[in-house]
Amino acid sequence: MALRPLSVFLVALVALCARTTRADDEFDRGPLGRAHTIAELEAGVIVLPSAPISAAQRGGNLPVGLLIGKGDATLQLGAHMLYRPTRLWAIGAAVLLSPEGTTDTGYGLGGSSGLSRTHQRDYYYVGGEARFVPLRYKLFEGWVGAQVGAVIIADRFTTTNPGAYSAPVGYPQVNERTEGLSAGAQIGLSYSFSESFVVGFTIRASGWLLPSTPQCSAIQDCATLQSSAAVYEGGFLFGYRIPL
Repeated sequence: MALRPLSVFLVALVALCARTTRADDEFDRGPLGRAHTIAELEAGVIVLPSAPISAAQRGGNLPVGLLIGKGDATLQLGAHMLYRPTRLWAIGAAVLLSPEGTTDTGYGLGGSSGLSRTHQRDYYYVGGEARFVPLRYKLFEGWVGAQVGAVIIADRFTTTNPGAYSAPVGYPQVNERTEGLSAGAQIGLSYSFSESFVVGFTIRASGWLLPSTPQCSAIQDCATLQSSAAVYEGGFLFGYRIPL
């Protein structure tokens, strides 16, 4: 009689393992069982914890007044196109951008308080990525990866009342662009709620290598990032599988 509970437990365990195996087999016979591509859209945030846009504007520009750290943080959108030749690997490219960067409305020209100006900083990234997918449970997958690419930081200075300053200051808007390299690592988790559609979440940590001397305009509007920067990103993913 003492062995009966153990027997029931073993039978239930075997049945659960068999059910999980059948689910995995059915999933492997779908898109994951053959080479396919994945088109993903991403919506999330980018955080530069040690690089505020100015001394007066720290914590970023996120909805509902949310501040992250003492650096910069703003919304980020992106797209990924991946080729997955096997269940374990995926390679592809990504494009990321900040649609509405952090703005410092108290920026002035050379300390002049008579000229009302704003300063906004935006981020753009394009590069390649690779993912290794070692973890899978039913319709869930966990992956790690790396990405390498080019980054562009755009510092935009805009004069809102140019008539208040008599000296020629040129165009009302001045753009200073900084170009550099980006490399980092990523982790992610995804869930396939059908053969074609997948949702997930990813976290990335990167380092930016930038010029040591910032670009400056004739009126000393200078780029605000130089040398290097630590960058952290998090985003929700929505993907569509395209069988080949």
